[in-house]
Amino acid sequence: MVRKEITDHIRSWRFAILIGLIILTFVASLYVSLSNIKAAIGNVNDPDHTFLYLKLLTTTDNSIPPFHIFLSFLAPLLGISMGFDAINAEQNSGTQTRLMAQPVYRDNILLAKFISALVVVSSLFATLALLMIGGGLLLTGVRMEPQELLRILGFLVVTIAYVAFWLSLSITLSIVFRQAATSALTAIGIWLFFTIFYQLVVNLVIRSFLPDPAMLTQEEVIRYNNIILNILRIAPNHLYTDAVATLLMPSVRSLGPLTMEQMAGAVPSPLPFKESLMLVWPQVSGLLASMTGCFALAYYLFMRREVRS
Repeated sequence: MVRKEITDHIRSWRFAILIGLIILTFVASLYVSLSNIKAAIGNVNDPDHTFLYLKLLTTTDNSIPPFHIFLSFLAPLLGISMGFDAINAEQNSGTQTRLMAQPVYRDNILLAKFISALVVVSSLFATLALLMIGGGLLLTGVRMEPQELLRILGFLVVTIAYVAFWLSLSITLSIVFRQAATSALTAIGIWLFFTIFYQLVVNLVIRSFLPDPAMLTQEEVIRYNNIILNILRIAPNHLYTDAVATLLMPSVRSLGPLTMEQMAGAVPSPLPFKESLMLVWPQVSGLLASMTGCFALAYYLFMRREVRS
C-alpha cells in the first residue's frame, strides 16, 4: 500500500510542479550563496564566518530570501498538496468502498497515505542536502565539519516535521470535508492566516491592552515581549523559522529579548550544536506535538467514519 501511494505521488502533476518550484528555489538560492560566499566567509566580524556549508543555506545578497525562508512558504504547500484529497478523492470515486471490502485493516489505509508522503518528502530534502554538500565540495574543496553536518541534518528533520504537520492537517480536512476543493481551500486559508494575518491580529489585539511602553520599566517591557512571543509561537511557521534560524546560525544565543545585564560581557561566538538544539527544543517539540495531534484527530475521525455512505 505504501509503494502504491508513493507511485501515485510521484506520477501526479501537482506534486511534480511543487517539486519543480522547490528545486528551482534551491538552485537560485545556492547560486546567490555561491556568488556571495567569498564575502561571507571573509567577514571576520561575523561569528559564523567559518561555517561554509551553513553559509550556503543562509547567505544572500537581498535579491532573494535565503533557502530556509523560501521553505517556510513552500513547505506547507507541499504538505497540503499531498494530503488535501487523500481520503475524499477515493470516497467520491467509489474506490474506497471496494478497498475496504478487501482483507486490510482500516488504519493501514490512513497510515499508508501518511507514511508514503513522508517517505517522498524525506527523500526530496535528503537529495537536496546531498546536492548542496556535493556542490560545495566540488566548487570549494573545503571539508565539511561534523558540527555543520549535524546542523544540516537537524535542519532537514525540522523541515520534514514542518511538512508533516501540514500533511496531517490536510489529511484531517480531507476526512472532515467530502469535496476535495473544500478541504484544499480550508487548508490554504489556515496557512494564509498563520503566515500573513496572525501576526497582524496579535499585534493589534496586544496594543489595545498593553500600557504605553514609555511608562514601563525594562523588566516589564521584557515580560510583555515574552508574552507576545509566546502567543506568536502558536503559529507553526514561527516555530519553524525560529528553529531553523538557530540551527543554521550558530551565533544565535537567544530567541527572546535580553537585558543589558545579560548582554554585558558576552562574547559573540557560535554555540555548540547541543546547546543550539536545547535552545530550539521547545519549537521542535511544538511542531511534533502539533503534527501528532492533527494525525491523532484524523485517525479518530477515520476509524469512526461510515465508509459505505
